[in-house]
Amino acid sequence: MPSPLLQRIEAAGNKLPHPTLLFIYLCGFILLLSSILSAIGLQAVHPLTGHSIDTVNLLSRDGLHKMLAHTVTNFTHFAPVGTVLVAIMGIGVAEHSGLLATTLKATVLKAPRQLLSFVVVLTGVLSSLAADTGYVILIPLAALVFLSVGRHPIAGIAAAFAGVSGGYSANLMIGPLDAILSGISTEAAILVAPGYEVSAAGNYYFLIASTLVISLVGTWVTEKIIVPRLGDYQGEKSDFSAITDEERKGLRAAAWFSILFIALLCWGLIPEHGVLRDPETGSVLRSPFIQGIVTLVALYSALAGLIYGRVSGSFRSSSDFVEGMEKSMATMATYLVLMFFAAQFVNYFGWSQLGIITAIKGAELLQALKLSSITLLVSFIFLAAIINLFIGSASAKWALIAPIFVPMLLLSGITPEAAQMAYRVGDSSTNIITPLMPYFGVVVAFVQQYDRKAGIGTIIATMLPYSISFLVAWSVLLIVWMQFNWPLGPGAQIFISP
Repeated sequence: MPSPLLQRIEAAGNKLPHPTLLFIYLCGFILLLSSILSAIGLQAVHPLTGHSIDTVNLLSRDGLHKMLAHTVTNFTHFAPVGTVLVAIMGIGVAEHSGLLATTLKATVLKAPRQLLSFVVVLTGVLSSLAADTGYVILIPLAALVFLSVGRHPIAGIAAAFAGVSGGYSANLMIGPLDAILSGISTEAAILVAPGYEVSAAGNYYFLIASTLVISLVGTWVTEKIIVPRLGDYQGEKSDFSAITDEERKGLRAAAWFSILFIALLCWGLIPEHGVLRDPETGSVLRSPFIQGIVTLVALYSALAGLIYGRVSGSFRSSSDFVEGMEKSMATMATYLVLMFFAAQFVNYFGWSQLGIITAIKGAELLQALKLSSITLLVSFIFLAAIINLFIGSASAKWALIAPIFVPMLLLSGITPEAAQMAYRVGDSSTNIITPLMPYFGVVVAFVQQYDRKAGIGTIIATMLPYSISFLVAWSVLLIVWMQFNWPLGPGAQIFISP
């Protein structure tokens, strides 16, 4: 039986205006709020520089000039727009050629049904290494995978979204986010401990354990809560007939191309001075490969789709290749309109300084409380989870609050690595329930392909069990880690002599 609470949340959320209208209203609200709070003198002191941060009135001459001058660039520079469109063009070719459907027929139907949710969630967790690729590639593919075995496609979207976004701070490998956060933690730590350095691998052991925990918890939520709540899918079913000889030939050709493509990537990555590495440092973490991963995925998908289409006979002319891109882009009209106004809102919120002030005020409140080490870190987790509902960037939030919490906890005997990990737990857990997360609109668009009546409330109600479960399970894992005083990473302890 569907949960009455989730039903009420969905009903209340779906009474909200259309997502595009909601962002239009929010833009107006931020303009008005910035004017009021600026008039009463709301401000905060930046924890790093000591400078006063005042609320900026956007309903002013300067504010008007800024909005007029940057409306276009707000949209064109909004990160989710470019990455989604580039990836969708490449994937559109693979889908139009029939490569995706044939691959699903050849593999997914043979996979154990009971492991499907676990594999989807785990793959989502691991996809954070490829920047935003998981949002634009794995989530829609998960819907097709679930549909191909007769399960509700929205359950596949939910499982993938939970892994990609809710499990963003778990992985089996060190990624770009680890390097960014550790650098910020180092700068905060040296305020009271000159020479202290936080390694990019400072949370690595905990991240490995987190990957397993999040994958298992995500699987349990999918199977025990989401699938029963959604019930049977009443829409059009996937028709997976037997693979024809032409499809098999096309699939073999695409497989050979895949091997060649992977070999070329290895040639560019494995050598110390490989062409895909950072030309200055030789690093892979901040290399053209990581920065261009979406482009590489789109290029691979387009070429693999083209080869499959030509060999299988589904593409009979070069115009079929272009048609695949055009059809995929046509489905993104709703998304583009939504992203235009979402981009304006995000920038207005940043210009007004309300996001920064909110983060600092919340951090100051927690700092004033006298708490034990475990209670303090758990409280910090929940503060990060709440702040994450209003500010999306993980690195931006950490840059603001790390100078307060890292020195404070360090002087109390808790290492910067532990503070950083507590922050990451809270930051990831609520990604999947805030409409202000840049890719939330992407997920809404994907869900509406299978349920035209779905809205923001549908997504929040569907993802809330994941968010709560992740927050609780992850907090318990960190508490256990603290009780046994296990290292968080190589040479990274939880406690230190004050």
